[in-house]
Amino acid sequence: MPNIMTCRQTLAVTSHRILASDLNEHETVYGGRLLEMLDGTASISASRLARSQVVTASMDQTNFIAPFELNDSFCIETYVSGIGKRSIEVFAKIIGEHLKSGERFIGLTAFLTFVAEEEITFTTLEAQSAEEKFVCQGYQQRQQVRMQNLHRQQQFNRQLSLKHPWDL
Repeated sequence: MPNIMTCRQTLAVTSHRILASDLNEHETVYGGRLLEMLDGTASISASRLARSQVVTASMDQTNFIAPFELNDSFCIETYVSGIGKRSIEVFAKIIGEHLKSGERFIGLTAFLTFVAEEEITFTTLEAQSAEEKFVCQGYQQRQQVRMQNLHRQQQFNRQLSLKHPWDL
């Protein structure tokens, strides 16, 4: 009997209020700060499935859709959207809210891949909501593209010099 886990069982959610210290020179949240928080939340989703140490392998299809500004809030939601032997794909979205009006908006989406220390014991991921089904149905295609990109990156890396510029 296959081990089954639902996307919902891997859901991780964090909420943040935007303060002046989060802003860049454009008066919006600094992108690097968003990526740091996104990675931390997504790692929780991956760990809920793996039940072992996981490390971030890639962050793909990261789309900054709308900015977050002072006195907005945002909620990071992540869940597992695909499972390999040791790899775990996590879908992430950041939902912003203008606290004065209550208007909500999608600010960022991304797919992150984590690698587990040990082989994953769950063989089936069950998507239940319409969003989960939509996101999970594209996993195989995203995985193929990811592997092609990895191969190209490895070829690219072999062409890079490790010498310091002043040694050339």
